[in-house]
Amino acid sequence: MKMTDKININPLLPIFINPLKVKYLIIGGGKAGTEKLFFLLKNSPDANITIVSLEVSLKIYELSNKHSNVKIQNKKFDRSDLIDKDIVIIATNHSDLNREIRLEAKQMRLLVNVVDKPLLSDFYFGSVVTKGNLKVGISTNGKSPTFSKRFREILESILPDEVESVLDNLNKLRNSLKSDFTVKVRELNKITSNLIIDNERI
Repeated sequence: MKMTDKININPLLPIFINPLKVKYLIIGGGKAGTEKLFFLLKNSPDANITIVSLEVSLKIYELSNKHSNVKIQNKKFDRSDLIDKDIVIIATNHSDLNREIRLEAKQMRLLVNVVDKPLLSDFYFGSVVTKGNLKVGISTNGKSPTFSKRFREILESILPDEVESVLDNLNKLRNSLKSDFTVKVRELNKITSNLIIDNERI
């Protein structure tokens, strides 16, 4: 690969986080905070989430009532709110405050997302397609969120609901194979090489 080729490669690392292993903190209870809370719960309904804000939207209260794992602290942010947290989402309406909170969070070596400020963020939220146990993350490296959204819609429309039963069957087959890892991979690759995705089947 030439050095010039690296310019066109998305360098972001896609990871899938176990929601039971981390604690989220959302600072800000307005529109942006509400959107991030909805996104987290849509993908990880059991995620441990704390929201800190003087003003909290009605939607956040509604989501909190449905999810006991969501806690609301109706107050001004304090550095102590960062203690025992792993991931911080900063979503206040005040740019200077967002920067101050980010600095304090980074001093505590926490992962930070400042809403709509990619240069201040350690990670971003991409578009996600979910079909049962199948989950696909989409990123354009910030080039076009609109394309990510449309591509998500395309994948959702073409992936059949039968995907879940296919995954279940492949999992059973994988568990039934008594060979070592290399042989298992070879056998499963052989089987899945014939999968066809269309509007009716896989």
